[in-house]
Amino acid sequence: MWIWLASELMFFAAIFAAYFNMRNIHAAAGTGGWTPAEWLDVPKSAVVTVVLVLSSVTCQLGVHAAEHGRVKRTGSLAKISGWGMREWYFLTFIMGAFFISGQIMEYATLFSEGLTPQSYAYGSVFFFGTGFHGLHVLGGLVGFLFITARTYFARTFTHEQAVSAIAISYYWHFVDVVWIILFSVIYFLH
Repeated sequence: MWIWLASELMFFAAIFAAYFNMRNIHAAAGTGGWTPAEWLDVPKSAVVTVVLVLSSVTCQLGVHAAEHGRVKRTGSLAKISGWGMREWYFLTFIMGAFFISGQIMEYATLFSEGLTPQSYAYGSVFFFGTGFHGLHVLGGLVGFLFITARTYFARTFTHEQAVSAIAISYYWHFVDVVWIILFSVIYFLH
């Protein structure tokens, strides 16, 4: 997992390098096409960012439950202190899906206002970076579904399942950290 995450880090480093390179080229040449502030709805994007960051907390609570062998809740659903890995991962899944839906709505708004990957240099970098990040979030959501589904088919919760739950959390935390950096760069450094 660590080797794969390192390769993903290099991939996103290349996206950041492309962003800064294109921004500097447009600044030096004095050409148009690099006016992101007028296109972006920072408050709405900040809300989905906060939800994604908080999903790392719920993910980690699921890891804690998995490490202690609590795969399912004890007691009622309203008693959060009794939640197991499944409940915490399901909440994490919902929060990640909320992030993706927010990103889709933002894309729809930007397209309707004329910002597309082909229309401006900023658009190409914006959609490339956020789009690939969104694909990584979707990959994490599939991972949560897979890990959780396995717990329903197994007779007992094993150490290997707990390790898998921990591995998906590494990926999820990585995706969150990348988004924090991507959000800061693309939405504020222009």
